[in-house]
Amino acid sequence: MVVALAVALVAAVSLVITLVAVAAPDVSRPSVAAGFRIDVFAAGLGAPRALAIDPSGTLLTSISAEGRIVALPDRRGRGVADDVVTVARDLQLPHGLAFHRGLLHVAETGRVLQFRWDPVTLTAREPTVVVDGLPAGAHHWTRTIAFGPDGSLYVAVGSSCDICREEDRRRAAIVRYDAEGSRERIVARGLRNPVGLAFHPKTGTLWTTVNERDWRDGGAPPDFVTSINEGASYGWPDCYVQDGTFRPDPQFRGDGGCRGFTTPTLELPPHSAPLGLVFYTGRQFPSAFQGSLLVALHGSRAGLPRAGYKIVRITTKGGRAVSIEDFSVWWNRDVGTIGRPVDMVVGRDGALYVSDDHAGRIYRITY
Repeated sequence: MVVALAVALVAAVSLVITLVAVAAPDVSRPSVAAGFRIDVFAAGLGAPRALAIDPSGTLLTSISAEGRIVALPDRRGRGVADDVVTVARDLQLPHGLAFHRGLLHVAETGRVLQFRWDPVTLTAREPTVVVDGLPAGAHHWTRTIAFGPDGSLYVAVGSSCDICREEDRRRAAIVRYDAEGSRERIVARGLRNPVGLAFHPKTGTLWTTVNERDWRDGGAPPDFVTSINEGASYGWPDCYVQDGTFRPDPQFRGDGGCRGFTTPTLELPPHSAPLGLVFYTGRQFPSAFQGSLLVALHGSRAGLPRAGYKIVRITTKGGRAVSIEDFSVWWNRDVGTIGRPVDMVVGRDGALYVSDDHAGRIYRITY
């Protein structure tokens, strides 16, 4: 009897250990696709937004609400930031970040600044204005920047309103400048709020994410991600696309029809709020991910049906979207929102870094 009791006790202990080993996943962070791992790279950052990697591999992020740019060095290569170094402060809603010819470029809401950058000391010095007089603030204040394969500076500028006729032609558009900030030219129009900018690693084609209009009853047409045809217009404010067809906006009486607009590449759920996007070019993920487009869906605003709150993977071929699938989910669960992905960048180590302006974190995703 004593022996039987001992055996039963050992079995019970083994069962407890087994149950602990297969406990539910960590609900404090999002989930990722099978085979991948997501870890907190940095925390306590307030509301980190855009990301960039400096020439030495150090991650930088903009904390727009605080007017700061911070560097997050991982000097020991542990996959965790060692420090939070403020490299620029007292800026006016800084958002987009980009490095070009070793110089750090920062997009405030009304201009683009250039800093001399020291990757060893993590210092940004001698700020100069590259582009001045951008339409600032208003309904959409973020300014995202990227340098293209042609060496030009591209700036995404959102609309000043929900639906209206803009007086400034740079609103609801993507604008191009030469690297020194001159020779302004509109690349594409009719984009209510373009946010993310990314260039295809092989074709050099520019892609963007667009947050579409809101209707007074809470409804909305699809948001979208699209490759950009130079000189094209994508419909806002007169028309929107649904199921591949342009339709006149029911709450805006434009002065034209819906002809001559360019259909976006891929429609996304209304209010999913696509923000950052990046083509995966690292060597850490499986080879099937090479050239895949990853898009952060920031999620719907309060009072609307839940949409977004995840990262999706889009496979493209010949400039067309072939497939779309979830890559990282559970940013919003039945218990509430645990995160809202904003921007992504591929590190020199091949890991994917993701900013989260809800939890104040940067995540590092590895395979």
